[in-house]
Amino acid sequence: MRGGHFQTIVPALLPRRAAGWTARERLELDDGDFLDLAWRKTGSRRLAVLSHGLEGSVDAQYIRGMARALCATGWDCLAWNFRGCGAEPNRLPRSYHSGESGDLRRVVAHAAADYEAVAVIGFSLGGNVTLKYLAEAPPHPAVRAGIAVSAPVDVASSARVLDGRAANRLYVRRFLKTLLAKMERKAAAFPGKIDTAGLWKIRTFGEFDDRFTAPLHGYAGAVDYWTRASSLPLLERGLTVPALLLNALDDPLLAPESFPRSLAEKSALFHLEATTGGGHVGFLTGGLRRWHERRAAEFLAAAVSS
Repeated sequence: MRGGHFQTIVPALLPRRAAGWTARERLELDDGDFLDLAWRKTGSRRLAVLSHGLEGSVDAQYIRGMARALCATGWDCLAWNFRGCGAEPNRLPRSYHSGESGDLRRVVAHAAADYEAVAVIGFSLGGNVTLKYLAEAPPHPAVRAGIAVSAPVDVASSARVLDGRAANRLYVRRFLKTLLAKMERKAAAFPGKIDTAGLWKIRTFGEFDDRFTAPLHGYAGAVDYWTRASSLPLLERGLTVPALLLNALDDPLLAPESFPRSLAEKSALFHLEATTGGGHVGFLTGGLRRWHERRAAEFLAAAVSS
């Protein structure tokens, strides 16, 4: 099924069977904030930790679909809401961003004790977070592999592609609508902390990240944030377990920088699969199946068995 925009939009709209969560849990953090977790347990000794994308949640279709596919092949699954992405706002002025791997590290450490093998899987923004977690420091000893799907591993180039292509305005408007509303609510909850003057005149990610993401999370500006949040510079020297980057060449949200072929060619642990089609977290095939779910199960089976 051809076309990057088709593959991006249509799979998100199609109804499908997906995993139901068997338990939910709130993880309290040392800084006074919290993360909400959703579990699907099958009695396995293997756990897959799933990280959603920008403005997603544990109930995103692509998260639940992956959980269903992996549980069917013998994995337990744990998905988690980034700060501020659940039904309840998080407690601090800060929230989440492309480089926030510390929260994933905390989730894995919390969950891994009961499992012989752990895999980490992230989608889009969550894919960059997943690879950054694996590469910036040794992961938890139980972690055997990682997968990033439709991941902007070079955050700056993807931000520019989103802002610069006329065909991507639909996505930018959709994301900014919820992001700006969150900033408005944050400003009301923390008077004097966030300046919302001209808030609804923001039209690009560059403006949003420069105005809000960067200062709220300790960066000097949008460019500093994009540079330091990217997983790509860390991948060559930092991986200790196999990692798969699964990106589609027709993904309208990715730039060429997110297809690091030369790195994959010389690395024993970093694997890039660049499919001709698939869009952004689409990968819709005949019978309305999602190819990336089957591929993820295959990659994890090989990584754990080795």
